[in-house]
Amino acid sequence: MTLLLSEADVREVLTMPLALEVVEEASRRQAAGEMILHTRRRLEAPEKAFLHYMAAADTVSGYMGMKIYTSVRGALRFLVPLYSGENGELLALLEADYLGQMRTGAASGLATKYMSRTDARTVGIIGTGLQARTQLEAVAAVRRIEAIRVFGRNPERRAQFCREMSARLGVALNPASSAEEAVRATDIVVTATTSSNPVVLGEWLAPGTHVNAIGANFPQKRELDSEAVRRAAVLAVDSIEQSKLEAGDLIHVLGEDPSRWAAVTELAAIVSGRVSGRTNARDITLFKSNGIAIWDVAVAARVYELAQQRQLGRRIPLWEHSASAN
Repeated sequence: MTLLLSEADVREVLTMPLALEVVEEASRRQAAGEMILHTRRRLEAPEKAFLHYMAAADTVSGYMGMKIYTSVRGALRFLVPLYSGENGELLALLEADYLGQMRTGAASGLATKYMSRTDARTVGIIGTGLQARTQLEAVAAVRRIEAIRVFGRNPERRAQFCREMSARLGVALNPASSAEEAVRATDIVVTATTSSNPVVLGEWLAPGTHVNAIGANFPQKRELDSEAVRRAAVLAVDSIEQSKLEAGDLIHVLGEDPSRWAAVTELAAIVSGRVSGRTNARDITLFKSNGIAIWDVAVAARVYELAQQRQLGRRIPLWEHSASAN
């Protein structure tokens, strides 16, 4: 029988330390060639209704699965079907909104761990949505953050975000009056927006800054201007193949020139130690995150295992009639 795990079930077991651990382990397996990845594809129906899907398999653990979600008139609905690679059994169906927030935050936390300066203490973040929350939680888990500046277009939401996250992280969050004010002179910059146009300019970045850009994953969208990308001494992505399809921040600068893309590395290579996350304290480093199914499947598998141990979720019968008929 298939285990159905609701958002509440996922929240009960999935913590940021766990997400960081799982995403790091999955990245090492990705670097070792033990993970198989199919990049995101999108089906566009009339009235801008989208169906998005991406898949991955872990040849070590034997799990495989996909993330599938819709985005229609601003509403998103996420689902991860998790299968056994050994017998094809559908092990679990997971509601995956929170799971996605946590794995995306964990990826930026991992990039921050391996690419930011070890003495990084300040953060500037653009965006005050749900993704921004887990971004800060992950960054604060890997660096001893002392101050955070926040900019979002809505002043009331910005102030509320600062109050809530200050209490949650035990770190002072201060609202900034502009994106530039949030970014200038900070050690770590995070962009977590839905903007189609740059919200961070390269001229604002101080030497030694690390940037996590996570909001734009359509080729026509970007959160960073061209100068911000060009100033990066180390430029990492989750998947080069997927980035060539949808990382607008990079596509605007690198185009289809193979020689330019040759300078881009995958975060997994940095985590595995094959590539250095930075060469000196003055490097500007950039992690452009699009989100890959490797993370979804790895985190879903760990959640599934823990949910079984804690007897969470609900068993649902699928294909039982056809199995008995055979």
